[in-house]
Amino acid sequence: MSKKKPEPTLPPREHTFLVGVEFKGQRTILALNDSLAELALLADTAGLEVVGELTQKLDRPHAMTFIGAGKVEELKALVEETLAQVVVFDDELNPRHQRELEKVLGEKVRVMDRTGLILDIFAQHAHTREGMLQVELAQYEYYLPRLTRQWTHLARQAGGGGGRTGSAGGVGLRGPGETQLEVDRRAIRKRIDHLKDELEKVEAHRGRYRSQRKRSRIPTVALVGYTNAGKSTLLNRLAKSEVYVADQLFATLDPTTRRVELPGGTNALFTDTVGFIQKLPTTLVAAFHATLEEIAEADLLLHVVDISHPNALNQYESVQMTLDDIGAGHIPVVSVLNKIDRLHNPQSAQETMRQVPKSVAISASKGIAIQEMLSLVHQELYESFIPIEVRLPYQQGALISLFHEMGQIERIEHERGGVLMQGRIPGRLVAQFKPWTKKKFDEEVVEEVE
Repeated sequence: MSKKKPEPTLPPREHTFLVGVEFKGQRTILALNDSLAELALLADTAGLEVVGELTQKLDRPHAMTFIGAGKVEELKALVEETLAQVVVFDDELNPRHQRELEKVLGEKVRVMDRTGLILDIFAQHAHTREGMLQVELAQYEYYLPRLTRQWTHLARQAGGGGGRTGSAGGVGLRGPGETQLEVDRRAIRKRIDHLKDELEKVEAHRGRYRSQRKRSRIPTVALVGYTNAGKSTLLNRLAKSEVYVADQLFATLDPTTRRVELPGGTNALFTDTVGFIQKLPTTLVAAFHATLEEIAEADLLLHVVDISHPNALNQYESVQMTLDDIGAGHIPVVSVLNKIDRLHNPQSAQETMRQVPKSVAISASKGIAIQEMLSLVHQELYESFIPIEVRLPYQQGALISLFHEMGQIERIEHERGGVLMQGRIPGRLVAQFKPWTKKKFDEEVVEEVE
């Protein structure tokens, strides 16, 4: 009789202590306790085991250690008591804060902040070449000012990057009077420049692909929402596909596009995008510029909200703020209140719908109200018209034809250098005409005359 193979044992999870601070007068999306609960989920997704948490209320961050001296001593005692190997702060620490805290807590304790933790998760979940490039760039730009030890320290901290972090091509030889730290920094800057060049090529490719999609006249719908809201589950339901789904934060990192049939036989391309989160690191927003353009260039946004979450409206507000930050605030939005099957009283979703414009309550996993949602999407893409007045240069013949074909013209005048067109067009087309509003056209004409 053959013996059954033993199950592979997972490496022990590092004990992790969380630290949260509430600053006087600071406007936040989530209350301190809720924000720490979210940080605990992030830690769990990163493979860490939370063993405790510490909070403090302050007027402003302490210059040396972010939290007060007394709290630092309390934190040190709790870390020793719980045998914590990692301390994660819910806010972004500057390099000085991180260095001073590591001195106090000791070399065996790793100090991280929310940004570093999210970077680790992104590194674990990036599978495409584009995703890996974006994460690696964000890691290097984040860790460069924090590089205080040797190159191997950076490689260890850039969690999930593994071999990729070491791919900077070695450190090389030091020149006269040059320290090892200076050599490391120079090598990192060189790698950053290379990654930016590679991402520019990716961005150019994406731009060509988007142009092809626009010429095909198939509208694009970007699924956006707070992380773990159910976007991938919804895309799988709509397209009968198998996009990776997991009940954890940032399960999907790389964008996926599928064709979906709408009522009346029309089609649209639905793109699943990375989930948003409060305090989204600025380094990630910059590094994921090419991916976020998929959102900014969409004809319609499908904002998926986990209606079963106790902070659903706060998460909704956080995503709307992020959309404004990345230049997507002008795009029409349909809000999808997902996971109504998890509500004790599904009718309670109706109250939220009254607070969220153009919304529909569904369950992506159970298939509830999917057709109602698709009808609303079809209406926004093909039936909702927006008033607009543009002056299109004659060289923009494709846009002039598009206005004639898809719009409702109320006034048209041929002028020097272009044509004035006033009327109504489908909301999904507004972004294409935005550069040619009357004001922008007049400014360009003046520049040409001068």
